[in-house]
Amino acid sequence: MSLLTLLPFIVLIGAMFLMTRSAKKKQQQAADMRNQMQPGSGIRTIGGMYATVKEVNEDTVLVDAGPGVDLLFAKNAIGAVLTDDEYNRIVHGVEHDLKSDADIVPDDASSLTATGESAADAPGEDKAVDLGKKDAADGPADEAAEAKTDAEPKKTDGDSEAK
Repeated sequence: MSLLTLLPFIVLIGAMFLMTRSAKKKQQQAADMRNQMQPGSGIRTIGGMYATVKEVNEDTVLVDAGPGVDLLFAKNAIGAVLTDDEYNRIVHGVEHDLKSDADIVPDDASSLTATGESAADAPGEDKAVDLGKKDAADGPADEAAEAKTDAEPKKTDGDSEAK
């Protein structure tokens, strides 16, 4: 056999080796993450439930899912160990962002005006707003054009009574 005929088999074995190596690396990272769990840590199970760790045993984890609700999970069922900030953001909706206090969006547009008065309290000047429509007082030329269009026969979509 020549080296050229063995080359596809060598490439295939090399690819299989690389795939199993990356899978083992991911499994090792997951095992390290589960071993770092300690009471008080926030977790997410593989089913998507968020809870707080109460007790860590050899193969099981006791978690607090709510007031008076303690659940026992296998360590393999823990999908992720969350940081305190991430757990509070997801479960309690608490944001720890210093920039968010500076950029508060007002409930109404009154604070956006330069005068400082709210839009409802400001003395309004009744100005006519031009919406692009013409009034009847603009001129008789418009009335003549309307009369001309009324005199023309209107087209229908084929539902005529004459047959």
